[in-house]
Amino acid sequence: MTRGAGIPSLPVADPWFRVRPSRDGRILQIDEPHVDPLVAANVWIVRGRDRDLVVDTGLGVVPLPSVGPWLIERDPVVVVTHAHLDHAGGASAFPAVHAHASEDLAHPREASLHGGTELDLLGITDASIRADVGEWLLSAVPHHGFDVARYSVRAPRGVVEVEDGYTIDLGDRRLTVLHLPGHSPGSVALFDEHDGALFSGDVVYDDVLFDELDGADQAAYVRSLERLLSLDVRTVYPGHGDAFGADRLAEIVARHIASRRGASGG
Repeated sequence: MTRGAGIPSLPVADPWFRVRPSRDGRILQIDEPHVDPLVAANVWIVRGRDRDLVVDTGLGVVPLPSVGPWLIERDPVVVVTHAHLDHAGGASAFPAVHAHASEDLAHPREASLHGGTELDLLGITDASIRADVGEWLLSAVPHHGFDVARYSVRAPRGVVEVEDGYTIDLGDRRLTVLHLPGHSPGSVALFDEHDGALFSGDVVYDDVLFDELDGADQAAYVRSLERLLSLDVRTVYPGHGDAFGADRLAEIVARHIASRRGASGG
């Protein structure tokens, strides 16, 4: 936190999470509505016959399991797509999480809910992005007495390391881990070849893609996006924003690759 910054007096929001089920109820989209768009990430829950899959864990301002046992019903497999606070902040609420070794969740990144401090920690210097981020990354708190200045990301109790090709079996569907570096060294997505569902984390979402963060690799990012176009993706469930289809995926990827080639003069 920036020294001398005033601690805000914020209203209490209860419930903290917003839960939106798919039409058949098998996929839940969960987000935190009182969080700045910079770090307002999705948690996706996929209901399987034998197990549930949890993709990312939110900020950790409120532990996801505290919502109630109805939310995660069957022996969950928890996957953290990468180590940024909006995806890994709640990982310590679970007995174990799956992640790529390059993300090193056992030694969490320093994080802050003070906007300018977190922008500095992420390495975001773009003035237009910084201008859109509030002084604090919350517009409400989950309960009285919550101290936004003392927020930190805690290490998970256990980490299962996954590599490209690792499979997760929910009993009635299998998802494959794709290692797609670029946004971060160990960014992963989960792909169901049967129905074309891609849970993409921050590899791709319907907005400007961040590839100038600390730890990002622009060339690797382009290769990862090109790899997505080689797959039969029908629906993307992204780390930010709502789901979209294959045509929009192709547009987002083309736009980003063109911007990078234009910037390099290639």
